[in-house]
Amino acid sequence: MSIEATTGAGLTKDEMAEEVARLSTPDRLSTPFGDFEFFDGVPEPNSVQTIFDGLDLVRGITAFLNTIPGASLVAMRHGLRIAGVDSPDKIAFTDPKCNSGALWLTPNTETTYGVAFLDLLAWGPTVIEAPPQALGVVDDFWFRYVADMGIAGPDKGAGGKYLFLPPGYDGERPDGYYTYESPTFTNFVVIRALGGVPSILQSRIYRLSDAAAPPENTFVNIADQVFNTIHSNDFSFFDEVAELVAEEPAAALDPERAGTLAALGIAHGVPFAPDEHRRGILDDAARIGAGMARANLYRPRNPESYRWDGSSWKEGFVGGSYEFLNDGARNLDARTLFHYAATVITPAMAHAQVGAGSAYIYTAQDADGALLDGAATYSLTIPPNPPAKNFWAFDLYDTQTRSLLQSTLYPALSSLGEGLQAEADGSYVLWFAPTAPEDKESNWIPTLPGKSWWPLLRLYGPLESWFDNTWRLPEIVRVSE
Repeated sequence: MSIEATTGAGLTKDEMAEEVARLSTPDRLSTPFGDFEFFDGVPEPNSVQTIFDGLDLVRGITAFLNTIPGASLVAMRHGLRIAGVDSPDKIAFTDPKCNSGALWLTPNTETTYGVAFLDLLAWGPTVIEAPPQALGVVDDFWFRYVADMGIAGPDKGAGGKYLFLPPGYDGERPDGYYTYESPTFTNFVVIRALGGVPSILQSRIYRLSDAAAPPENTFVNIADQVFNTIHSNDFSFFDEVAELVAEEPAAALDPERAGTLAALGIAHGVPFAPDEHRRGILDDAARIGAGMARANLYRPRNPESYRWDGSSWKEGFVGGSYEFLNDGARNLDARTLFHYAATVITPAMAHAQVGAGSAYIYTAQDADGALLDGAATYSLTIPPNPPAKNFWAFDLYDTQTRSLLQSTLYPALSSLGEGLQAEADGSYVLWFAPTAPEDKESNWIPTLPGKSWWPLLRLYGPLESWFDNTWRLPEIVRVSE
């Protein structure tokens, strides 16, 4: 026996017309890229180039925002090479600490850095000996996390030997090492040690093949050198990314970002040689992308970026995931925000604990929501009992370069600093102005007329009152013009 199905009524003529209208393109479409003209849905010949120029601009902006992490490390390597750190056996360090002479993304002025680059293509398997009580991180060339060394790593601060293998390695994996395989040949190494410079100088980097008799390393003090480690915000950005793509295996980058770059002519094994027309489009894309990144950093629209309701103080690491993942989705704005302002990625940054690690907040506005003006005078009160087990530090940065503000060698104040004056209730009043307010020199950081600035508060060993929000930092107050 057959059963006859009940058929629907279908669409009326008018309903079908509405459906067709929704899926159709008009003969003239006004866009931010110009007017697109069509004949019954087919682009007119005079519009095809305009349409593809618009597509290149969109992809260029997308590529800029999504590949900042890689461009950042290419620029970092270039800057360190200028400073004389041009081989994995050379380790840069800052003695006594970072200052405002060179351009780095938001360095702190309180701890000594050791910095190096591994070249697993030239060297093959490479060993790093981390000193005791170190805070070391290795990231791949796309600025993705590879390993922690030291206190947050498997040696737990005792010091240890770490072995890094190149992508696709199928050779010997000897015992006695904490072993990691990186997706990229080039890897970024940062070593901070609680013991300062003497501890940094205990670090060792050498080929696994030299493990029986490791050669000495060369340590280069870069503290007073002048160089730039920050990626470009114009067409040169794409040259930086192309350099990375050319060096690393095609599989080192996820297919979506690789596809976006390939559509712009940046692909492994293919020379990047855009004509002048496309160069102009990509220059526009980088500049527009940089503007978007700056809005994302200084005025983020994600409510999770803000530390407290009604406050301008913002978190630099949004979402609590070092991979910027939320329910399986990549938080693209959080990734752009972080890498446009900072360097080094590790799970330890995303999960500060009571009394361990560090916490960070920043702003770019005063109590009235106005941008911070280097010609004006401001004050900020650090309330009593700042929630820092070890110490707190307050640094000023240049809004253009995101580097230390070049108003003085060390544009910072710290609870460890000599001469910092506390109020009777245990609070601290900090001052920011081109010249020190009368009798406030000890608590003053100079600013520069004609420039904006932005501050970042670091809490080393954040305490319970930070996590339960019972301690809150007030807004910066403009005192005078």
